[in-house]
Formats: sequence, C-alpha cells, structure tokens
Amino acid sequence: MMNDSPPRPARRAELLAAGAAAVTVVLWASAFVSIRSAGGAYSPGALALGRLLAGALTLGVICLVRRETWPPRSAWRGIAISGVLWFGFYMVALNWGEQQVDAGTAALVVNTGPILIALLGSRLLGDPMPPRLLAGMAVSFAGAVTVGLSMSGEGGSSVLGVVLCLLAAIAYAGGVVAQKPALGTANPLQVTTFGCLVGAVVCLPFAGQLVQEAARAPASATLNMVYLGVFPTALAFTTWAYALSRTTASRMGATTYAAPALVVLMSWLFLGEVPGPLTLAGGALCLAGVAVSRSRSARAKDQGTAVEPSPERTRDSAR
Repeated sequence: MMNDSPPRPARRAELLAAGAAAVTVVLWASAFVSIRSAGGAYSPGALALGRLLAGALTLGVICLVRRETWPPRSAWRGIAISGVLWFGFYMVALNWGEQQVDAGTAALVVNTGPILIALLGSRLLGDPMPPRLLAGMAVSFAGAVTVGLSMSGEGGSSVLGVVLCLLAAIAYAGGVVAQKPALGTANPLQVTTFGCLVGAVVCLPFAGQLVQEAARAPASATLNMVYLGVFPTALAFTTWAYALSRTTASRMGATTYAAPALVVLMSWLFLGEVPGPLTLAGGALCLAGVAVSRSRSARAKDQGTAVEPSPERTRDSAR
C-alpha cells in the first residue's frame, strides 16, 4: 500500500493537465467556425482586437473575483514576449493569412508551429525529445498534411497568404516557448490575463477599424467575435497555460495536432462541409499521432517518473 500512494498525486495532476489540454484543443478547434463567420464582417486587425478585448475583460473579472495579484517581476519578460508574439501578432497574421489562402493551405503552414515549438523548446528550454514524441509528431504532421491537401482548392493560395501563415506559426512557437519560463513563478491565470492585455495593447492601432466595422456588422458576426474572446481566448489560453505549467512545451505543442481532426468534425456538424475519405484519414492520423506523442514508455512507467521535468515548483506557484 505504501508503494502505491506516492504515484497517486502525480497521476491526478497528470490527468488534470490532460483534461486542461483537451479543453484547450476543443475550444481552439471551435474557433475555426467562429472565425469563418466573423471574418466576413471584420478585418483581421479589428477581429483580433475585439477578440482580445473580450478576452481581457473576461479574465479581468475573474481576477477581481479571485483577488488575483500582479505577476512577479521575474515573469514579466515571458508574459510580454508571449503577449506581443502570440496574443497580438499571431492573431492578426493568422486572420489576414486565412483571407489570402484556402483553409487547407493555412492548416498546412500553421501546423509547422508544433515542430518549431519542439525545436525551440529543445534548444532554449532543454526539453527532452523522446522517440515517442518525435514519432507522434511525425504521424500527426502527416495527418495535417493529408487534411490540408484534401481541403485545398485550386487557385486559392497566394504567396502573401503563405508568408503570413508561416509568420503566424513562428510567432505561435516563439510565444509558447517564452511563456513556459514565466509559468515557473506566475500562475496560469496571471500569465494568460496579462499576456492578453499586452496583445490588446499591441492591437490598439486597429481600434478605429473595430469601431467602424462593429457599427455595421451583423449581430451574428459580433457574437462570434465575443465568443472567440471568452472561450477560445480567455478560457482556452488559461487551460493551456495550466497544462503547459505541468509538462514540456514540446508535448503541449504536439497535443494541438488534434485540432485539425476536430475542425473537420465541427465543420461537418456546423457548416455542412462533408469531409471526404482523405480528410477523414488525415484526421485519424492526427489523433493517432497525438496519442503516441503523449504516451510514455514502459520503462518510464516502471520508474514512476514523467518524461518532462519535475513540475512541483510550477504547481506550488499556481495554487
């Protein structure tokens, strides 16, 4: 009995982190449907600013209710960098890029993000690169490529759009890697709230466009923009930060490869876009790769230790 008790808290923490990651991926996948709706009425910068303002307001209320304090000074560098790159630049570049290229091409280019996260995480954070993680990412990327090719239309891409999506992927990777050290001293809610505020400040030059477009946008587009701020931003970025504080950036990046499969399913349910056999096969590969990347070898299980570095410090700071 005494030998069984120590792994239980670690197992519970692992399950909570996995649940938080699952919430994040589902909500980020749902953002695809909302962006498709809101993007017809709002320009890229205005949509990003409106989304960030809604997210910052939601997170601010939660912080007030919880009487959250300011992040420690040591966390501000990571918060500022992730706020500029991920919350600010990434959202504008992705919104703009998806207006220039078809959905399949956008998915192909943006899904280089987890690979860049793994490379940057290994180089800058010392993240381990176990064979299962590498194999899972390879399988998932093959699935993302399959989904992208199956969804790509003829003549739907432009050089500008591809460059914008690639810049978005680079900003996404840089933001995640910068956010990870900040979670060592600040809790997930602090990191997400102030990162969202930094992103909103970066997008303030689009305030005039937002006001003009909101005055003539249909209510459905505005509601979708608010949804993007409350759920895929405020909630999903917080659950992401919670899970990231308990695992490596590389493994969290690999988890997001489940998003293309969920996007295919949601597009089928809510947009009536019936996926073909190739799209379904690609989605299955994405999910299979995530399962492989998040699994642990029998040796690691026998040792009772996770592949990633010990998260005790980040768990204590997040309480």
